[in-house]
Order: sequence, then C-alpha cells, then structure tokens
Amino acid sequence: MSANQTSADKPAQARDQARAWQRMLSGRRLDLLDPSPLDVEIADIAHGLARVARWNGQTIGAHIFSVAQHTLLVEAVMRAENPNIDVRLRLAALLHDAPEYVIGDMISPFKAVLGGDYKVVEKRLLAAIHVRFGLPPQLPAETERQIKAADRGAAYLEATELAGFSKEEAKRLFGPDPGLPDTVMGDYLTPWSAAKAEKRFLARFKALQA
Repeated sequence: MSANQTSADKPAQARDQARAWQRMLSGRRLDLLDPSPLDVEIADIAHGLARVARWNGQTIGAHIFSVAQHTLLVEAVMRAENPNIDVRLRLAALLHDAPEYVIGDMISPFKAVLGGDYKVVEKRLLAAIHVRFGLPPQLPAETERQIKAADRGAAYLEATELAGFSKEEAKRLFGPDPGLPDTVMGDYLTPWSAAKAEKRFLARFKALQA
C-alpha cells in the first residue's frame, strides 16, 4: 500500500481478514474482542456447543462427545456434590464453557502453549454471556472453585469412560471419581447426536431459568 493509500482502499480480502466478529445463525454479529451481551443468544450457544467435540474428537461412540453434553454432565456432578446449591449457580455451571461456541474447545496442553491471550478473549466472552443471562460478570471465587471441581469430576468420567484413560492416570490428572449413580452416568456418558445435545442443553437451560 502506498503512503497515500487509506485502509478503505485496501482490497476487500485484506479488510475481511482483519474482522474480529462472527455472524451467528440468529443473525447476530458477535465481536470477539469487545463482545456485547445484546449479541448473545442461547440458541446460538446451544447450536454451537452441540457441534464442538471434547477431547479433540478422540472418544468412542458413533457421535462426538460434545461440549454441550459435557456442560450438562458438569451441572449434574455439581448437583450431586452440592445438593442445596442455588439454581443460579447451577446455571453458571451449565454455561461455564459457553465461550467455546465461538472459540472452540482447545485441550489444556494447547491452551498452555497459547498463553494468556486465549484466556483474555475467553473471559470477555464469558462475562458478556453471564450479563446476558442475569449472572454477575465475574463469579465469586468459591463458586468458581465449585464449578472447577465439578468440571474436573466430569473430566475424570469422560477420560475413563470415553477417552481411553486408565483410572489411575485420570485420577492423577483430574482428581477422584465423583461417584455419580450408574443411571446418570449411562445417560450423560453415551455420546448423543448434535440434534439431541442441542435439544437437551436448551431444555436444561430453560428449566434452570424458570
């Protein structure tokens, strides 16, 4: 580009490469760097999370084990570990990985390679999602601890039941078995189709908001 050429004079392809927003099926345009709660729709979240694979797709079954199904499992573990916990905090558990409908699910080793920039984008998105659905932008430290514990419990179950980890290895990486009833495990640890995961996620969200 010459010294007198403005950004408006750049080829359209070059301008498109610089955009930091994504168009959703709802028609919303979500800015990844400065997300607005007004551009967050639960239908977009459910649709996206139902099509994002946990464990980079390295799980058994006819379908991927989706992030949508994972979040339902996390909320189930949290309920089992904290039976009297407030329903709003259970909603926070359901939404804990909601930013992944935009940025995808990256395994922890790759997040460590990327460093802090990934976490900054993720936190901004989660704060916008929280505000959209009546939660505080930043959760109390104790709530975050409870969600993280449930997340690790779900990871243990997924690792041993779906991703080929031994129980000893999973316990070392994620902590102990959360001890869910077999009936719950049989449901949540059988990978669902994307359509079923989307429907179940939306139904649970609506139940928690009611």
